Amino acid sequence: MPWIQIKLNATAQTAEAISEVLIEEAGALCVTFLDAKDTPVFEPMPGETRLWGETDIVALYDAQTDMQAVLDILKKSPLLGPDFPHTIEPLEDKDWERAWMDNFKPMRFGERLWVCPSWCDVPEPDAVNVMLDPGLAFGTGTHPTTALCLEWLEGIDLKGKTIIDFGCGSGILSLAALLLGAEKVIGIDIDPQALQASKANAERNGVADKLFLYLPKDQPDQLKADIVVANILAGPLRELSCVIKDLIKEGGKLALSGILDSQAQGVADCYKDALTIDSITLKEEWCRISASKL
Repeated sequence: MPWIQIKLNATAQTAEAISEVLIEEAGALCVTFLDAKDTPVFEPMPGETRLWGETDIVALYDAQTDMQAVLDILKKSPLLGPDFPHTIEPLEDKDWERAWMDNFKPMRFGERLWVCPSWCDVPEPDAVNVMLDPGLAFGTGTHPTTALCLEWLEGIDLKGKTIIDFGCGSGILSLAALLLGAEKVIGIDIDPQALQASKANAERNGVADKLFLYLPKDQPDQLKADIVVANILAGPLRELSCVIKDLIKEGGKLALSGILDSQAQGVADCYKDALTIDSITLKEEWCRISASKL
């Protein structure tokens, strides 16, 4: 079936109300929020709708819909007004599931680590292959922050080591660490959905017996690891710096990401009292901070 979509701009304060107008008054079949500034999307807490500073709203209609009638309804809304900017575009009829799957291909990180969706053949059967499909929790390897962490893990010796994946999301870093030789990984996340996704992905990759998952309130006391990786955001990395620093054993290593280039020094300053900052590595506009606890 062919479709037609209307796209208009909103803010975090108005997006939900406008979506209700589109569905309840203007007959939209579905409404999607998109970030107008291309900020990365992180999984919301259950029951939470996380919106960005500027949000595009895309509403989908059957191609036979009288879009002028839709516009007349929207122009009467005090949320939009008679001259609100918008675009109306036809959408070709296609296999959307297949188109979505085609966007995800096997990706290599470093010399021997691959992340592969289940519907693709493994490019190098003898390499370290993490089988991971895009899902609810953030982290498939496509974002530079995840890539930076995967490359770092692939480049260090993990054999026999205990790893903490702080903000584990989909579990992609946990799985990579275990398949690269880590003895045990402890995944911590504030989102129960992330823990569910990590567990399912660990089972798929045959490493569930070595992955231990906790909400912060449930994690063991005096938790320590040889290596800690935290791919979250600059704000939480600063606010939780004392917590994260305390997780690292003497002689251990730390990688932080989810940090814009402009934020890197401010984050590093929160850790340099207890660790040696080894490097700040840039990928596109994102950074990874690597450090050691000597």
